Amino acid sequence: MDRQKFIEQSTLLSIGGLLLPSAFVTSCRKMTLFEEVNYDGKVLIIGAGAAGLYAGYILKSKGINFQIIEAATNYGGRLGKLTGFANFPIDLGAQWLHGKNSVVGDLITKSNTQITLDDGLEKYWFNNHLVDKVPQNTKIFEGDNLPDISYKDYALLKGLGNEYKYIIENIAGDQGAAASRLSVYGNNKDEENWSSGAEDFKFQETYFDFIDKQIAIHVKDKIQLNTVVKQIDYSQSTIKVTDSNNKIYTADKVIITVPITILKSGDIEFIPALPTEKITAFSKIGMGAGMKVFLKFSNKFFDQNIIGGAICAAYADDSIGKAQNDNVLLAFVMGQQAEYLTALGSDAAITTALIQELDLMYNGQASASFIASHVQNWTTNPFVKGAYSYSTVGMGDARNVATQPINKQLYFAGEAMNINGHHQTVHGAVETGYREVINILNDLSK
Repeated sequence: MDRQKFIEQSTLLSIGGLLLPSAFVTSCRKMTLFEEVNYDGKVLIIGAGAAGLYAGYILKSKGINFQIIEAATNYGGRLGKLTGFANFPIDLGAQWLHGKNSVVGDLITKSNTQITLDDGLEKYWFNNHLVDKVPQNTKIFEGDNLPDISYKDYALLKGLGNEYKYIIENIAGDQGAAASRLSVYGNNKDEENWSSGAEDFKFQETYFDFIDKQIAIHVKDKIQLNTVVKQIDYSQSTIKVTDSNNKIYTADKVIITVPITILKSGDIEFIPALPTEKITAFSKIGMGAGMKVFLKFSNKFFDQNIIGGAICAAYADDSIGKAQNDNVLLAFVMGQQAEYLTALGSDAAITTALIQELDLMYNGQASASFIASHVQNWTTNPFVKGAYSYSTVGMGDARNVATQPINKQLYFAGEAMNINGHHQTVHGAVETGYREVINILNDLSK
């Protein structure tokens, strides 16, 4: 049986002990990862998030020389862990496993990692009351022939009045966007490509712990932290990468895994300048403000999920799936709501605004039992600058253009570069790290 037929007929493929769905493998340009690799060049990975860590892991399994440089003081990207705040570890960043049918899901099964289905009941804050359901159907954003307009405009078009405003913000916020910026057409097309499953799961420890123990542990010795890349010169066959201290790193191939916000803002200078179509593609991919605020209380007065707040459209009981059960409520704040809270200027002011809203919902019980808060504002993190990517109105094929390698030298990975519907997720980021290693190997064979 030849290699391509083997790929097409296998349900799962094993690479270096990690399992990969064949559907994802066959979506790559060509398959060379199973062949022997004789390459004495060096690959430099910029960014030690999920994509960069996994790319490093695969490169290590093939015996290819690589280094990972990371701007922050820790690896993990938009993963993070907080201890000591509650009697269970807190996920500061990515928190939910969105479906098991993925590279990450397979590795969870293989490693017997403890996860719990998160199917908590929802309450809606509607017309100043908590209710079990709302009068009109809000599941209007799926189907054929949907327009390329915003969720906000489409909701109004379908007759959902102002009283549904923050419920729609919650729906868009789940995609990391404000309702006025997320495309109905674009997001629906993304959902059509989604293949990892519909159920959401939480880790008994944290998502960071899982990535740390299963992937990062194998490449820690190759990670250099506190290294902010300012320039990438790919004008010659040897690429020169300069950091903020003017130290130069050389490589033959570079995998760039930084958030799309960093590419859009021009924090990294490219020599020569990137093609205009690439820069335009970056600009069309959305990534808005996002923060997580953890509120600890002496009593569990709140419901498992609260949808539709004017300050925060999505609250969730953070103890679900944990071995311990301190009373911690997560305020999951996205888009314009995150911009508003960020503009308040301090963690204390952010906390006060949220407690006041919860007091309104629960007749003063929030302030009466409040103990402490922790604010994780990804918007103000200089190496992230937001939540995760989404499809904007008029985005078109921007993701496909953004992902294309340049000159067999520069390769682009990270959740925003996932073109299989799995952007916004850790497993989507992992898939792109794998994809770009394949692209490098393909280019080496030509």
